[in-house]
Amino acid sequence: MIIAHQKKKENIAEYVLYMWQVEDLIRASLFNIETLQTSIIDQFGQPADVKQQMRTWYSDLINMMQEEHVAEKGHIQIIKNVVNDMDELHLALLKSPKHVDYNVLFFNLLPCLVEFRQKSGASAEVNDVELALNMMYEILLLRLQKREISEGTMAAVSQVSKFLAVLSSLYKKDENDELELE
Repeated sequence: MIIAHQKKKENIAEYVLYMWQVEDLIRASLFNIETLQTSIIDQFGQPADVKQQMRTWYSDLINMMQEEHVAEKGHIQIIKNVVNDMDELHLALLKSPKHVDYNVLFFNLLPCLVEFRQKSGASAEVNDVELALNMMYEILLLRLQKREISEGTMAAVSQVSKFLAVLSSLYKKDENDELELE
């Protein structure tokens, strides 16, 4: 909860990746709030009232995941909405004459995304922003498993990371009504 709120304010892509990780932690805990309490919530050096807020936050996420039938895989709707908002901004930036540098950044990245789409078997329905986020999440999982990552993959990750950082920065500007598209 604390980390999620901070990430949401600072970097929307990191927020999405963090929330995907939280969903996986909830799955790994078998949707048991007591397991989350001891393994996560109690590990934060927070007062009892903040720990209770965290417990409520995790409980709410558990309920959402179960109600939205994403217990085994997938993502809750509030996170899907954020990804869709990011994609809407991405498409607006691609059309904007004021953001030619963004277009260059994205079109240089496009071959990496096409290759990742093919290798991952992602459907055409997965938008480019979600695909980029999926790639970063896969890398996060590989790192957590201490698996080797090739130089070519790391070069692609560097491009995707830069793209998501720029998009996140522009997203924050847009949220603060500081972004001009026309």
